[in-house]
Amino acid sequence: MRAAIVIGTRPQIIKTAPLMRETAHVPGFDLSIVHTGQHYDFEMSKVFFNELELGEPLVNLGVGSGSHGAQTGRMLIELEKTFSDFEPDLVLVPGDTNSTLAGALAAAKMHIPVGHIESGARSFDMSMPEEVNRRVTDHCSSVLFTVSENCRRELLKENISEERIKLVGDTMYESIEQHMDDIDECDILDQLDVDEEYIVLTTHRAENVDNSERLGNIVQAARQLDRKVVFPCHPRTKARLESFGYLDKLGENVLLIEPVGYFEMLKLVKEAGMVLTDSGGIQKEAFWLNTPCVTLRDNTEWVETIEQGMNRLVGADTQSILDAVHQFENNTPEKAENPYDFGGASKKIVETCLGYLW
Repeated sequence: MRAAIVIGTRPQIIKTAPLMRETAHVPGFDLSIVHTGQHYDFEMSKVFFNELELGEPLVNLGVGSGSHGAQTGRMLIELEKTFSDFEPDLVLVPGDTNSTLAGALAAAKMHIPVGHIESGARSFDMSMPEEVNRRVTDHCSSVLFTVSENCRRELLKENISEERIKLVGDTMYESIEQHMDDIDECDILDQLDVDEEYIVLTTHRAENVDNSERLGNIVQAARQLDRKVVFPCHPRTKARLESFGYLDKLGENVLLIEPVGYFEMLKLVKEAGMVLTDSGGIQKEAFWLNTPCVTLRDNTEWVETIEQGMNRLVGADTQSILDAVHQFENNTPEKAENPYDFGGASKKIVETCLGYLW
């Protein structure tokens, strides 16, 4: 069986790695990576490829940045050519990016079965590009792989037939399990010389970094915290900090650093006292690593982390951020049960794909 998995961002590399390992041991299952180049800094992506010991992609389409429509349109054109040449029996699309949407649409229009990994996640905020991507992708997929029971229920509410939905768990959790030794051995804390009470801050979402007021509120909250704040900063976020005049107002307690690798980021999250983030993936990673998370958004698709008491939604209001931090400081949550683990997500996905096609 010949399959392609379409990715374009660093989180998608993480979601793909366990699948590539699993299929390497399955005779007759040829899974190739098609990289759209959505994250235009391919060198940053290569760090993740190297850390996770992934081979080179079958192709890098190099679409680069652009508006959502322009970027997705370029992907559709190039993916159609790639699928015509490669002739996959199945196309897998993980997550909720423009690459996910383009991969699903291109394959569906060419009558190639589509498997959506991480389907059924819903923030119910249609202003989020990712929410649009998730919903459209789910409704043109042949097989829908969900990470939780809640995601499965959402798909059923949308009248997707039960036989197409497969509850498999989360390959991102699988990746953490497979690399815990690498995470523990990472020396990023020694390099940064930070103590165990530090907080990790990440923000990259357009509604935060492109909005001067919201970004200013986040900066103000970070300044007022009485702990060291480690801030791995994406180039686009740094550019906005500079253009809005916040770069020199971060405060002495905020340690601004360059983006870090996968193991380094997980080590920072694992050893932190808390995480402040607007990233969907980091919400889950903090949950799995038993680190309280304050989410700088007004909604989340990962409601299980809220229900388990490990995550608080605060938006980008300075006082709400500080209040949530203090609440976690005064009441550390107990380790929660993992609603995203059903034992071997990648194996279940591979078995389903083989059964679906043969």
